[in-house]
Amino acid sequence: MAQDLTLDLEELHHLHSIAKRPRTLSLLSSEIRNLEKISSDANAARAPQIPTPISTGAKVSPSPALNYSTLASFSWDQDGDKVKIYVLMEGIDENKIESEFKSMSFDVKFHDVQGKNYRCAISKLHKEIVPEKCKVLVKPKRAIITLVKASKGNWLDLHFKEDKLKPNLDKEKDPMAGIMDMMKNMYEEGDDEMKKTIAKAWTDARSGKTADPLGSYR
Repeated sequence: MAQDLTLDLEELHHLHSIAKRPRTLSLLSSEIRNLEKISSDANAARAPQIPTPISTGAKVSPSPALNYSTLASFSWDQDGDKVKIYVLMEGIDENKIESEFKSMSFDVKFHDVQGKNYRCAISKLHKEIVPEKCKVLVKPKRAIITLVKASKGNWLDLHFKEDKLKPNLDKEKDPMAGIMDMMKNMYEEGDDEMKKTIAKAWTDARSGKTADPLGSYR
């Protein structure tokens, strides 16, 4: 059938080339279009059908988790607005750094540094920072992690620390309980002379000799 269509088209094209009257040309053109459409449909029907992929249900193994060496030692300094952390290490590629800054923490990962992965992170900072303003700058022999302080001031440490000397004066508790907790912390961290002094003040307070165990420190 395909061969017949081809021969018919060839003959119609030949007739169209020698025809002169407009009506004859129009009829030949219409017939040529019809045969060309039939030929095109026939060719499409013969085209091989691409089979739909069938899922086998096989699971792709996840990429193995990366191992990191924690950078426990680094130097840092500060001014009123920023804290800068200096990581001394050669071979850092700025395109292979992954950083995450949050209001009270940061996590910076250095990938493929001389074949190893390193991590510098603090889970709870001394005070809040502004995450969107923090950054990591790479120098030839070090990386500088800049933390922008949420409020100006001096940091005593990078890590958050509870103020053990601050008495817990909860309104629902006895105010003296907070003072006694503070004395306990001072006793545990003090030298022998401090312990003797606090023990005496504590004993006097319990025996009623003094109502204020911290009177001698005011």
